[in-house]
Amino acid sequence: MKRLTLMIPILMILSCQQNTKKTTTENQVMVDDPHSFSKPSIAYVTHLDLDLEVNFEQQQITGKAIWTIDNKAKDKEIIFDDSKLNIEKITLGADEKETTFTFGSETAYLGKALKVAIAPETKLINIYYTTGKDASALQWLNPQQTAGKKRPYLFTQSESIAARSWVPCQDSPGIRFTYNATVKVPADLLALMSAENPQAKNSTGIYQFKQVHPIPSYLLALAVGDIAFKAVDERTGVYAEPSVLEKAAWEFADMGKMVHAAEKLYGPYRWGRYDLVVLPPSFPFGGMENPNLTFITPTILAGDRSLVSIICHELAHSWSGNLVTNATWNDFWLNEGFTNYFERRMDEALYGKNEAEMQEVFAKQALENAVKDMGADSKDTYLKTDYTGRNPDEGTNDIAYEKGFFFLKTIEAAVGREKFDAFLRGYFDGHAFQSLTTEQFLDYLNKNLIKGDKALEDKIDINKWVYGPGIPANVAAVGSARFKAIDGLVANWRKTAAVKGLSKEIVSSNERRYFISQLPANLTAKDMAALDAEFGFTASNNTDIQLTWYALALRHHYTTADARIKAYLLENGRMWHIIPLYKEMMATPERLKMAREIYKLARPNYHPMTYQGD
Repeated sequence: MKRLTLMIPILMILSCQQNTKKTTTENQVMVDDPHSFSKPSIAYVTHLDLDLEVNFEQQQITGKAIWTIDNKAKDKEIIFDDSKLNIEKITLGADEKETTFTFGSETAYLGKALKVAIAPETKLINIYYTTGKDASALQWLNPQQTAGKKRPYLFTQSESIAARSWVPCQDSPGIRFTYNATVKVPADLLALMSAENPQAKNSTGIYQFKQVHPIPSYLLALAVGDIAFKAVDERTGVYAEPSVLEKAAWEFADMGKMVHAAEKLYGPYRWGRYDLVVLPPSFPFGGMENPNLTFITPTILAGDRSLVSIICHELAHSWSGNLVTNATWNDFWLNEGFTNYFERRMDEALYGKNEAEMQEVFAKQALENAVKDMGADSKDTYLKTDYTGRNPDEGTNDIAYEKGFFFLKTIEAAVGREKFDAFLRGYFDGHAFQSLTTEQFLDYLNKNLIKGDKALEDKIDINKWVYGPGIPANVAAVGSARFKAIDGLVANWRKTAAVKGLSKEIVSSNERRYFISQLPANLTAKDMAALDAEFGFTASNNTDIQLTWYALALRHHYTTADARIKAYLLENGRMWHIIPLYKEMMATPERLKMAREIYKLARPNYHPMTYQGD
């Protein structure tokens, strides 16, 4: 999943003002999770049989969740997580003997505990329920909010702790289970899940799913809509609304190459097929790494394949995150820091060293900005964090992603790439389908890479990275020859103001994004117009360039871009791409008025995670 960033409160303010190995979890060490009421050391789930009916008129899912459990302590109670579900009844066993259940008190962010009475010998628990109107994981779209404009759409976003709002579950990344599902939807729509998927609609609207590998609850996913499929190669393909499908399939033509590049780095892809579903624009992230089926934003459909490296990130999660998972959200860097490292290694293999180096420079800038925003001494800049009593979504920021990346890059620099690659391959193989804490990873690191080498241990300085604030002094150096060349072009432009021909020297998406970011603070309207005439930034369809240029346009009152900025904010629900622009507009009274007007129109198209709290 791509980061939420640290700027979610901006919209709150606006609103107020307006497999090759055996699949097993037998060796899994269960840990207490501050963001789940479940007590897995007493009793935990191992398999789910899910029966769902999707009702678009009521915007409600009716469900029966049949949980197979391991009553490890032979206790008389098992605890699930619940967020605004309507629990109708709960029965035990295949003979469905009704049992009693109680709820804990409602807790901010977490919902409440669902406590189910069981017997020491209980193996099956059947929970009958319906979802609430405000289920945080469910995004119900009317036809106008879709690409096709004819049929409604539903998609889920379970990460971090929203699965409990559409399935009663033990909603912790440290608890894994396999699942089967039957989903009934309107007959002219297709249902997809984070599992083995159909490739075409049937006449009944009833679809069967199977996930044979144990996953945590945040990887439960469902999408329902007017969706079609097109294969890319023998094990990859694209789902999308029919009007988007051909464009998406062309954009993602390198999916198969990406899977092969990933396997060459860190071992076999263990999930069978790797497919994407392109969601409507209100999807709040760049992508979500749901197993078998990545959910992806349409904002990367630039028409020139310039933004597809995000697929490398979501694919990398098939190893770092889905295969080996953070045990709690306080260990989130184990998912995202590893994935950013893996992603950039794939970028280098597929698109060359220059591409990877540019990504690393952006990563360093993002990390420095995150530390500046949080404070250099903030404990939230530790890799091992503590979000107890807070929404773990706050932790999905550039510390987990980029400080995690630079920690691994620093280890690589200390031991050499060949040795580090062998270590990572062993790490993924040795912990397949397991969830780990930071401490468990560090124990593995010490035993399998450090191996008592005091000089190496001192060189890496693990404790400063994991349990210390800010950016350690031994951070691996980054640099880009292409960006240095652009620095020279910017310097020459500042002397001469000559822009003719620059667009032929500054070509790629990353190069242009960097160029915009290096423009001086004293730009005039004349400068902006000249640059726009040369590069066509305002009219660009590349959302990375649009974001960077539109922020600059707002800062320098370049009103020529206002209409495109408004359209961009109305059509785009990706948080990282819209919140910075609202932030820019809030800097002056006249722009704040513009922000409120746009937000009023745009809010119905945004995902609840985008405007949470208002």
